[in-house]
Amino acid sequence: MITLALSKGRIFDETLPLLKAAGIEVTEDPEKSRKLILPTTHPDVRVVLVRATDVPTYVQYGGADIGVAGKDILLEHGGQGLYQPLDLQIAKCRLSVAVRDDFDYAAAVKQGSRIAVATKYTNCAREHFANKGVHVDLIKLYGSMELAPLTGLADAIVDLVSTGSTLRANHLVEVEEIMQISSRLVVNQAALKTKREPLRAIIDAFASAIQ
Repeated sequence: MITLALSKGRIFDETLPLLKAAGIEVTEDPEKSRKLILPTTHPDVRVVLVRATDVPTYVQYGGADIGVAGKDILLEHGGQGLYQPLDLQIAKCRLSVAVRDDFDYAAAVKQGSRIAVATKYTNCAREHFANKGVHVDLIKLYGSMELAPLTGLADAIVDLVSTGSTLRANHLVEVEEIMQISSRLVVNQAALKTKREPLRAIIDAFASAIQ
């Protein structure tokens, strides 16, 4: 049995065509079913639904053989024990710094200055500001990052941006792109040895589909 870890939402939806290319279709809609383990048309493949941040952990420790996770999640996780054979080019967005539209960001990030930043991507944010020579007080949040600058909790946020419409609606502006983000295929290294043929077939089918 091959277990594939996916998170609900955009990654799940954009992985479905790749699975179809591998001859695998999920037989239940995760939005309508309460099941956390979904069957597929392939008797030896099942899908487990986990939080996006948990996908690398499930794959690393063998709760899943294979998974799909954003580059942002993998950078925060560290990628230990994971083989990352493919950039699937799905769920594309960017990791960026945003501030209130009346905040002077250029003045705030002069070398040697100190800035308060709210984010769930603490490792990426720390490295980004360290490279600029800016001291950063990191405030870890898990939701509604946009509130942090509006309430005075932080000067800036580091978050994923797709269209920027949520930022604009909350009078925030994107001031700096840190990196482009897309989703990667991640594989448990032990499973790659013990289930080599079925896993390789899925990896090869995904690779053909994205080309």
